[in-house]
Amino acid sequence: MVITSVDVYLLDCGTTSWRPIVCRVNTDEGISGFGEASIGFDSGAPAAYAMIKDIAPLIIGMDPMAHEVVFDKLFCQTFWGQTAGVVVMGAISAIDTALWDIKGKALGVPLYQLLGGKFREGLRCYASQLQFGWGYGMGRAAKTEELVEASVKAVEEGFDAIKINFITFTPDGGRVGFLRGPIPYDIQKLIVERLEAVRKAVGERVDIIVENHARTDAVSAVEMCRLIEPYRIMYIEEVATPLCLQTFKTIRQKTNIPLAGGERIFSRQNYINYFKEDAIQIVQPDIGTCGGISEAKKISDMAHGFDTGVQIHVCGSPISIAASLHLEASIPNFVIHEHHVINRSKMNIDLGTHDYQPVDGYCAVPELPGLGQELSEQAMAGALAHECVTA
Repeated sequence: MVITSVDVYLLDCGTTSWRPIVCRVNTDEGISGFGEASIGFDSGAPAAYAMIKDIAPLIIGMDPMAHEVVFDKLFCQTFWGQTAGVVVMGAISAIDTALWDIKGKALGVPLYQLLGGKFREGLRCYASQLQFGWGYGMGRAAKTEELVEASVKAVEEGFDAIKINFITFTPDGGRVGFLRGPIPYDIQKLIVERLEAVRKAVGERVDIIVENHARTDAVSAVEMCRLIEPYRIMYIEEVATPLCLQTFKTIRQKTNIPLAGGERIFSRQNYINYFKEDAIQIVQPDIGTCGGISEAKKISDMAHGFDTGVQIHVCGSPISIAASLHLEASIPNFVIHEHHVINRSKMNIDLGTHDYQPVDGYCAVPELPGLGQELSEQAMAGALAHECVTA
C-alpha cells in the first residue's frame, strides 16, 4: 500500500472564528484516513491549510502504515518542523492522525486497539467553556446569574465537572482582557462573586476547573490562585504563557491548586522540562497540534513516568473529538475528557458522519475501524477551499 494523494479541506461553519482544517490521505488500495490540524478557531486556519498542501508532496509514494518513518521525514526535512511551531506541527499532526486512521481501517480494528487496548469503557467528561453558555451554539454568559444557569444546566444533564473562564467577560458583555500585575479590586471581587455563586449552585460534589487562557502573568496568576483556592478547584488551566517555564515554576511554588496546560506546547521535546520541573500536574496536549496521535501518545507515556495526569485538549471538528476518545481510553493516566460547548453545535456536528455525545457525563469510545469518524459529504462539498495534492 502506498500514499497516492492528499485532500486538504478548509471547512465552512459560517463564521471566520471557526474554520476546521482537515486532510484526507488516500492510498492505492482505496483506503483513506482523516486527520485534523486543530488551528480552526480564531486566527491561523488558512496558514494550516496552506502548510498541509506544502508538505503533502513529501509523503506521496510512502507506506502509510509506516507512520514513524513519515513523521520523522516531515519533522526533520521540513526544516521548520524542528522548531515545533504551531502551523508546521499542526500540518504534521493532521497527516499523522490520518495515517493511524488508515492503519486501523486496513486492519479492521478501532484505533484504541492499536494503542494498546482500552483501560475504560466510558470516559468521564466535563462541560467546557461555560462562559459561552451551555446551549447548542456559542453564546455569552457574562452575568453571574448566566454562569450559574449554564452550570446548573450542565449538571442537570449528568456532568459532575465543569470548566469556566471567570475573566473572559465583564458583566456588560465586554472583554476583561489580560491581567498583568496585581489584579484590580473590582476584578478580584467579580471573580469571587462568580465562583462563589457557581459553587453554591452546583454543590460541593461537582468539580470546578478554572480556565485562564494564559491571560494572567506570574503575579496575577498567583493572586488568582489565592482567590479561588477556598472553593475546592480541581485544577487551573493555562495560568500563564507556556513560553516561560520559570513562570509556571513560580506559580507552582505558591499554590496548592494543580496546574494544567499544554494546548500551546508542541512536540515531546518541549514537554520534557515541564515534566522534570513538575511545573504541570495535568498535561493537555492537543492531538491536532502537538504532532498527531504518534506524538500525543509519546507525551502521555512520558507524563505517566512523572506521575502526571493527561486530559487531551479538544477544541476541533468531529475528527479531533474521535481521535481524543481513542487515545484517552488507551492510557492509564487519563484524568477527564473535555466536552467543549462547540461540540454541541449543529454546525460542528454536521461536519462528521457520527456524533459522539456524552450520556450522563460519560463518553463511549468509538468501536468502528480506525478513528470511527470521517468528514461528511456535506462538509467536503461545502468546504471554503479544497485541493487534492498528488505530487
